[in-house]
Amino acid sequence: MVTSLPAGPSGPADRSGPAGPSGPAGLPVRPRCLVMGVVNVTPDSFSDGGRWFDADEAIAHGKELAARGADIVDVGGESTRPGALRISEDEELRRVGPVVAALTAAGLVVSIDTMRAVVAERAIEAGAAMVNDVSGGLADPAMPGLVAGARVPFVVMHWRGHSIDMMDRAVYADVVAEVAAELAARVGELVAAGIDPGRLIVDPGLGFAKLPAHSWTLVTKLGEISRLDHPAAPFPVLVGASRKGFISRFLAGQDGTPRPFAQCDDATVALTALAAASGAWCVRVHSVPANADAVRIAARWREEQAP
Repeated sequence: MVTSLPAGPSGPADRSGPAGPSGPAGLPVRPRCLVMGVVNVTPDSFSDGGRWFDADEAIAHGKELAARGADIVDVGGESTRPGALRISEDEELRRVGPVVAALTAAGLVVSIDTMRAVVAERAIEAGAAMVNDVSGGLADPAMPGLVAGARVPFVVMHWRGHSIDMMDRAVYADVVAEVAAELAARVGELVAAGIDPGRLIVDPGLGFAKLPAHSWTLVTKLGEISRLDHPAAPFPVLVGASRKGFISRFLAGQDGTPRPFAQCDDATVALTALAAASGAWCVRVHSVPANADAVRIAARWREEQAP
């Protein structure tokens, strides 16, 4: 288990006031929203199409993300795009193992993006500082116990099922109220399983069992997601809007063709600034430099808004 972590890069704008709830112990502390850079060690990611599938290339990419302003590097070996099929545990371990080990050895703060307790355990043993589970611990019954014992921060994303059929569950009467209620219930279950509520981070799960209209609504209601009906609220909120389908569809061409995901980075920067100004604890992004600027601008904006 990691007991101390490097602070990571910072810049002059870090003098500005807090951008939201403080994060869990053991993670970087900044007077602004954090930036999490994505390393997809997959051949079929929706956003980068396997560009970092080779371990050496993934390691180099993770180091570059950190050098360009990522506070945390999120390493994942299993695609969670809509319709994706699951891979085996052995294959996931083969993909992420050397990448996590090399990046932590280089002093980076690494998050492991996995729904499997065994993968999370191996990554933590290799130095990973936190677990980012898109199922919020629902996909693997062993995950809550593993996280409780390891005493690492845990991202609880709103989840209604695996990628293969999750969009069939994108039915809501009031998406904000229902997502908040389901997250609160899940937080309660995780705390009952022994996880320190001070180590929990919530994620509204933009694009996961969400139609575009649902994601747009949720990204404007981050305060309600943070203030769950739980004694430990408010919780830090992680926002993963980068290159998501709700952005590419909104920016569709005149013929209705969605904009390619890799061409949505400028729009992602705009959403990052808005999310950070709204109090997000961290944004998960594919392209770091402009987003790192955006969170600093948002922090400066908030500083001027303070009484």
